[in-house]
Amino acid sequence: MMANDRGLDFERIRQGLTADYPRAADMPAAGFAAGPCLFKDTMQLAAFNHNNFALGHTAMAINEGLPLYVVHRLEQQYDLGSKTVGILGMAFKGGSDDIRSSLSYKLKRILAFKADGVLCTDPYVTVDPGLLPLADVLSRSDLLVIGAPHPEYKNLVTDKPVADIWNMLGQGVQI
Repeated sequence: MMANDRGLDFERIRQGLTADYPRAADMPAAGFAAGPCLFKDTMQLAAFNHNNFALGHTAMAINEGLPLYVVHRLEQQYDLGSKTVGILGMAFKGGSDDIRSSLSYKLKRILAFKADGVLCTDPYVTVDPGLLPLADVLSRSDLLVIGAPHPEYKNLVTDKPVADIWNMLGQGVQI
């Protein structure tokens, strides 16, 4: 978010930091960090330490705020009230059907208030009857957001604007 607010591509910065530096090889890439573990693990560590785990609590707050941040940035560039936004990937991680604590669903709820319409797709999730085929979402949306880094989106070809917080398209991470 800090890099993005300054017009910088976080992925380019991350690659520069990790190049030829083995200790930084596991530096996380950008994207939604979701699922049940961040909350569960943070709360267990906090409980173990008399609820004194400010770093964990801050990480959770920043993470939970990322969908709001994405929508805010999109609002700065587009009139969302006149746009249909397609969310590609509703699972909490790539290649998975698990939607527990998925930030894509939080993004969907926020966009329901801000956008003219919200369409969602996910090739793995089978428990959400509201999901549409990818081709439908691509054809009916004005703007796309990659919510989960599924391999199916790696070679996505579209003329629509894409908010790619995962760098799935290889064009960097900038909203």
